[in-house]
Amino acid sequence: MKLALKAYLEGVCAIKPDAMEELIGCFRPFKLPKNEYFAREGAFCNQVGFLYKGIIRAYFVNEGGKEYNKQFFMAPSIIGAYSSILTNQANKIAQQALTDCELLVASYADIERLYQKHHSLEHLGRKIAEFYFLEKEQKELEMGLLDADKRYEILQDRFPGLESTIPQYHIASYLGISATQLSRIRRKKSEG
Repeated sequence: MKLALKAYLEGVCAIKPDAMEELIGCFRPFKLPKNEYFAREGAFCNQVGFLYKGIIRAYFVNEGGKEYNKQFFMAPSIIGAYSSILTNQANKIAQQALTDCELLVASYADIERLYQKHHSLEHLGRKIAEFYFLEKEQKELEMGLLDADKRYEILQDRFPGLESTIPQYHIASYLGISATQLSRIRRKKSEG
């Protein structure tokens, strides 16, 4: 698993070998069973994870109790409740395993200490933050500018194999549509 993390991080940017060794040393194996939480709403979060195997959803619940899937994380991926970590406030967006998951987890404080010591790790953190910023902006544009059919096509490209692994109501929630609308879109696509 640690080799997979190393390969993933090296794909983000160049990291000096001594910095990589110290960073990898911060992570420990962690199993997250299906339906369990990596980050709970209302909790204070202090760790990040490398999702090695499985699928995790990030979601929030409105005042009426309706869930909205904000993001899916499919292995390999970096996860964490960054808003809670950075602000030291209670988490607002839960992260729940949709399948059995295997991760490597580390204390964000340990990683932050390494930022002070290794410039290449600070650069790595910035590149990961930039990636997630761009991904968030892209999703917002898709939700505001594209119809549900096009958003569904994008989801299929972005998350291959996701539909056969998780319940369809999670897909509908991510797309901002009802399960009935998703069924219509899928039927139309299979007929066309």
